Amino acid sequence: MNWDQIEGNWKQMKGKAKEKWGELSDDELDRAEGRREQMIGLLQEKYGQAREEAERQVDEWSRTI
Repeated sequence: MNWDQIEGNWKQMKGKAKEKWGELSDDELDRAEGRREQMIGLLQEKYGQAREEAERQVDEWSRTI
């Protein structure tokens, strides 16, 4: 699924993101609003990941939903 679709259907996709990254709060996911860069930043902040790792996870997640 591409990021335009994810952003457009964020209310439904938010639950799938919560399943994958359980430490992210609903408020954090609401602020991200399905934007790729915001999601990468959240993962870096919450999980202490390097940008490359966060990008890899976000891109992998977007391909599997």
